[in-house]
Amino acid sequence: MTYRLALKDGRILRTRISHPVDRSEYGPSIWKHVLRDQLQVSDAEFWGCVRDGTVPERGVPRPATPALPVDLVHLLINRVGVGEAEVAAMTRDEAVARLQRHWTEGV
Repeated sequence: MTYRLALKDGRILRTRISHPVDRSEYGPSIWKHVLRDQLQVSDAEFWGCVRDGTVPERGVPRPATPALPVDLVHLLINRVGVGEAEVAAMTRDEAVARLQRHWTEGV
């Protein structure tokens, strides 16, 4: 039987699994071939997927975190005095809370 997996980057991984003629176990070399050439994963990635459900990285970029509104960034940097690096590390909720704290407590 042949299995196919279409990846988001356009590649299609194919693997064929059949039983050895003499019903013996697969040797280490065939497993290395299947993992490396057909599934394109390391041994650790394969077993992480089997045991934990951790899907291997396939070279597709992760979605970017949502950007803060430019007005909010401007206020934090120019009115509140928060550094650019600190603002860049904030989530939207953290940034809004910091600005609200400045307006209500003067901090």
